[in-house]
Amino acid sequence: MITPTPSLQVLQNKLNLPKKELILEIELNGKMKFEHLMYTIYNQLGICHRVLSANVEYINGYSFGTVQLYINVNSEDYQQLDFYLNKNKLLSTTVEYTCRKYS
Repeated sequence: MITPTPSLQVLQNKLNLPKKELILEIELNGKMKFEHLMYTIYNQLGICHRVLSANVEYINGYSFGTVQLYINVNSEDYQQLDFYLNKNKLLSTTVEYTCRKYS
């Protein structure tokens, strides 16, 4: 008898969660490099994103400015991202993105 692996069950459950399109604005305050933040969001948290705008300045190797990301996530993934940003003391604002569709 083949038993499903726990990770496969988690993946199947995550696929069924409803997703929302969000625009996330993150304020970089010198506590984390811009490149490290983008790497973490995509590779460690598994959240695909598009950079809508980035106004980043580097002072002595530290990143300052703001970044706007378009993300399509379920509530569980967003909570992980929000926890990560709060843990690293990065301010963020989220706006739900809705696109008018014409038929």
